[in-house]
Amino acid sequence: MAKKLSSVTDILDALEDLANSEDNVSVGDVTQSLGGRGFGPLILLPALLTISPLGGVPTVPTIMALIVAIFAAQIVMQRDTFWLPGFLRHRSVDDDKITNATRKLRGLANWLDEHVGEMLPSLVHPPMPSVAAGVVMGLCLLVPPSEMLPFAAILPMGAVALIGLALTLRNGVVMLIGLIGSAAALYGVSGLVI
Repeated sequence: MAKKLSSVTDILDALEDLANSEDNVSVGDVTQSLGGRGFGPLILLPALLTISPLGGVPTVPTIMALIVAIFAAQIVMQRDTFWLPGFLRHRSVDDDKITNATRKLRGLANWLDEHVGEMLPSLVHPPMPSVAAGVVMGLCLLVPPSEMLPFAAILPMGAVALIGLALTLRNGVVMLIGLIGSAAALYGVSGLVI
């Protein structure tokens, strides 16, 4: 049975282990590695990759948002297992890019693990995960238009990352910040794109 991921560092470790064992890391590999460990990491990881330098590669933010939206929809439907269509499951990234992205996120991960713990758990227990997943789906719709400006996808995916972090660490305070960040992302992206 897979160990429960209880920290951001655990998620990066799992991703780095995949990169060390494969020349190319597919979305399916990541889903298989993290899927049995809760849905927080499946939302958090693509969002973190989008706000890393990897998110500057054209179409990467939109692909990551599509992956997150598919997972979020399944959370809303309260599915026990996660499914991805083949065209996404087989998409892969070179192991060096994954390793570089995880290295750049290590400092942030260590800080989060040290300073953010379980708080206000009632805000991350049912029905809040389904509500948060609905918000995440809305944020994912903001990503394709935000790609018109370099790194503008950081706004909605940053809020997605906060919600994924809240679910991973079971932290209601981070959930509140993520929901407030969602409103700020909507305002920010509409101001940039319109």
